Amino acid sequence: MTHPFIFLDWIVKLFLGTPTTPEEVENISHVVEMIRPVSYTWLVMIMLILVAVLVKNNIKTVPTGMQNFLELVIDGIENMIEETMGPKGKTYFPLIATIAFFILISNLIGLIPGFYPPTANLNTNAAIALTVFAMTHIIGIKEHGIGYFKHFCGPIGWLAPLMIPIEIVGHLARPLSLTLRLFGNMFGHEIVLMIFFTLVPFLVPLPLMLMGILVAFIQTFVFMLLAMIYIAGSLEEAH
Repeated sequence: MTHPFIFLDWIVKLFLGTPTTPEEVENISHVVEMIRPVSYTWLVMIMLILVAVLVKNNIKTVPTGMQNFLELVIDGIENMIEETMGPKGKTYFPLIATIAFFILISNLIGLIPGFYPPTANLNTNAAIALTVFAMTHIIGIKEHGIGYFKHFCGPIGWLAPLMIPIEIVGHLARPLSLTLRLFGNMFGHEIVLMIFFTLVPFLVPLPLMLMGILVAFIQTFVFMLLAMIYIAGSLEEAH
């Protein structure tokens, strides 16, 4: 079987055995295609959990190594949340930071030959985007109660019949834009990288991999920033 995602092939062969006929090759390839996004999503989650447990069990008063690096990253995210969302935003630091770390590692893992980025799949991205969408409105209702729905009515009462449909369409477009933006960038880069690895396996793909690192960080930042802006909007008083 000549499937590019070596890691997943090993797992499939372990449970289903090595294919010997064209039909078995096609069937196993179909199985790989179905379970690939979920498998790599779980791989990323397990990696993040292991790192979190490892760091938690080795916290020192004077940080060194990994703890020092992670503290700098977490402080940076915390400062960004406070600047974007205000003091109330700190409450939602776990949500924003979890999304940021998951997307970043998911993006970067695709640069390892034989691995697949979960964010190159629409379903994974839609799940994250819908989480942000749901939490935006849950937080809004939690903060303002029924008054949260004034956000949809516009600044003037008699404009409400016009503003409500516009606001609803705008809010529904948010998860769609979050999903497609991340998917388009990561899937496109994955396809280009695979083509170059197939045609010219040495040296030429290296600049693309460096660009891929930049894209991975930029897409993580954009998704995280938009999530913070959406939630910050639900925290504001309607006016």
